[in-house]
Amino acid sequence: MNNQEAYKQAKVKLEARYGFYTHLIVYLAVNLLLLVINFSNLSEGIWFVYPLGGWGIGLFFHALGVFVFEGRRSLVTRKMIERELNKESFRNV
Repeated sequence: MNNQEAYKQAKVKLEARYGFYTHLIVYLAVNLLLLVINFSNLSEGIWFVYPLGGWGIGLFFHALGVFVFEGRRSLVTRKMIERELNKESFRNV
């Protein structure tokens, strides 16, 4: 593996982690806002847990994709890039 390929793989991993942390911050901020809205209205029920749980499931799977299955993702990404390059080389002929 040459330096350029190692750099590209590191960049892909870094972008995936950055995307996850951005997702986590937005999740926390929005759900904190929903919690405040729920308790400030003094409604009869606690409803903020439903978006918290539903979105939490999506965040969990995002974390799995970034931190647990990162090797598999890079393999799939590499194959997709190769396929796209083959399409482009075929079009240019």
